[in-house]
Amino acid sequence: MSGTDQRTRPGSDGAVDTPAKPDTPAKPHGAVDAPAQPVGVQTPTRTASGKPRHLYEVDVLRILTFACVLGVHTTSHTMASDDIGLAGLLSLLHFTRLVFFTLTVFVLVYSYSIRPKPMSVFWPKRFLLVGVPYLAWSFVYVASAWLLDPGQRGDVPALVTTFATGVVTGTAKYHLYFLLVTMQVYLLLPAIMWLVRKTRGHHVWVLVVSLVFQLVVFAGYKYFPASDAWLNGYQKQFFFSYVFFIVSGAIAADHAERFLGFIRTYRRGIMWAFLGGALLTLAVFVVQLLAGQSPYAAGTPLQPIEAVWSTVVFVGFLAIGAWWADRRVPESRLAKVVDYASDRSFGIFLSHPLVIWLLLYGSSPLEALVPKPWLTLVTYLLVVVLAVAITEVFRWTPLSVPLTGRPSLSSRKVRAARAAKRAAAAAAPSVPAASAASGASRA
Repeated sequence: MSGTDQRTRPGSDGAVDTPAKPDTPAKPHGAVDAPAQPVGVQTPTRTASGKPRHLYEVDVLRILTFACVLGVHTTSHTMASDDIGLAGLLSLLHFTRLVFFTLTVFVLVYSYSIRPKPMSVFWPKRFLLVGVPYLAWSFVYVASAWLLDPGQRGDVPALVTTFATGVVTGTAKYHLYFLLVTMQVYLLLPAIMWLVRKTRGHHVWVLVVSLVFQLVVFAGYKYFPASDAWLNGYQKQFFFSYVFFIVSGAIAADHAERFLGFIRTYRRGIMWAFLGGALLTLAVFVVQLLAGQSPYAAGTPLQPIEAVWSTVVFVGFLAIGAWWADRRVPESRLAKVVDYASDRSFGIFLSHPLVIWLLLYGSSPLEALVPKPWLTLVTYLLVVVLAVAITEVFRWTPLSVPLTGRPSLSSRKVRAARAAKRAAAAAAPSVPAASAASGASRA
């Protein structure tokens, strides 16, 4: 990607395409006004020409978080039940879902404020790029388990029932609930935009109230299990479990210019806060272990400390991303790697549990050859390599949208070639009819 690319890529984070300049027609109700920027001065959100700047810092945040998602799932499947060290690592990695919801709404509201669309246009596009992969991968995971289960193989009604249940509840595989909640956020976008607009001037109080609400909800989930018994174990499948992260992402997007400027100005302090947050999270983990909780329970993701830690991680990863964005050299090898990883990240997210499952299925040779705890590291590296390879193959097939959430690269290449040909034809100087006829006859 060139340094002048102004797009915000679509993907699992809820981004929508943004043009080089906002559309001029009247905005739909609830749209957020993009702040005016001085022409000739580059800002955190605008180029020197005044066009929306591609937020390369968000690419880095996305990549780092996806890498940690793979770490969570790999570690949880390969660690020994009494490995306190890896359990402590898991407690630090459990920020991923909460950071992703903040990122999803941040990009969603930021993109929508630049190019607002009627919901009749927005919803079909977003549900195509997220809803279709959700259905496709739900079927892949349900059908795979069905084929390998001698007790159910051949029982088509059981396959249909399991698939339908998985789609409705987000349980076809342990990571797909994220897409279910993301689609809930899409449906709530008009309400989110309304809240942001109506509470301007009071956003600090909105953040405080939503944070208190979040801490109370997580405290109930963690310390008072009877309080959420009515959810029947489906706490993570509902948007109200992530209210603070949804609200904070939307408000950060509404103040994107100042927020990203703050990230750059106070980067050093943010990194110190990042270190302090990690130590505090580990301290809570140790205290809960000493209180008799299991390693998993001590580091479970839906607890109050994770709300604090995840917020610190979001800001910290964004600070790292801003450092990269400010030093990015267009067309450099590293820039291309980051662009590639960001583009493939959603497909890797969708497919990596399948890779973990295949690597560790049954009497896994990998488990027999590699002792713990080294099994975790080796499995992680294999998962990264194989998930990238699978995603790359899918990206060049007609199944790219359902399996990676992005248009096929082959079809995009064809469209780009046709567009370049038309542009070249339009730019060519006109020739007299006689000369053109003469040239045609010679051809």
